[in-house]
Amino acid sequence: MRSPNWTKDELILALDLYFKESESIGNANHTKVIELSEVLNSLPIHESSARKQEFRNPNGVGMKLANFLRYDPNYEGKGLKQGSALEKVVWEEFYGDLDRLRLTASAIKENTKYYHTEISQMESDEDDEATEGRVLSRVHKYRERNSSLVKKKKAQVLEKTGKLACEACQFDFFEKYGTLGLGFAECHHDKPISKLKPNEKTKLSDLRILCSNCHRMIHRAKPWINVETLKKLLMKLSR
Repeated sequence: MRSPNWTKDELILALDLYFKESESIGNANHTKVIELSEVLNSLPIHESSARKQEFRNPNGVGMKLANFLRYDPNYEGKGLKQGSALEKVVWEEFYGDLDRLRLTASAIKENTKYYHTEISQMESDEDDEATEGRVLSRVHKYRERNSSLVKKKKAQVLEKTGKLACEACQFDFFEKYGTLGLGFAECHHDKPISKLKPNEKTKLSDLRILCSNCHRMIHRAKPWINVETLKKLLMKLSR
């Protein structure tokens, strides 16, 4: 049975090592390659039944690092020809922003340590999965669906403004649907996903009131955009 395909999370961690330790590329005996192999085996992504003895072993990890050589403009050789299309996607996403790559890789590893069943049960829709991968996408969704915090946020906004209007487009479910839409709105966790820290308390100021459409558009963007960026886009389109 073949090992499952590498996911975005795994490739982000591999690319982070690629730029940090050039001597690790293709080197199964490198300490950092061995460490990454252990981290990849701890990620809450693949079913245990798919993790055979050779799953993400140091040899495979070292070879995966070498796959990135073909995209590296600073590499004078040809690099390995075989590889996945997702490798190119991850390379193009992070090559020009190594600070964000390191933040994201660190966040994936740190949040994995505190991953639990409720987070793992968050649905993972590939269409709106963040460019930072599945682990952080699920942590994000878990935080913005905290029923107690969502209730408090709605109460806070209602007390302050008297309505639950979308902060991006101003749509109000109550104005549109009457009593059927009373109290209905969605909450979005607006903190950059690469900066999510495990066990960090979500503040009411982290949550933003959105209509369903605007919330989905934020998650559909690659990478995800924040509420202010969406507001500017809508204002530009309305001119």
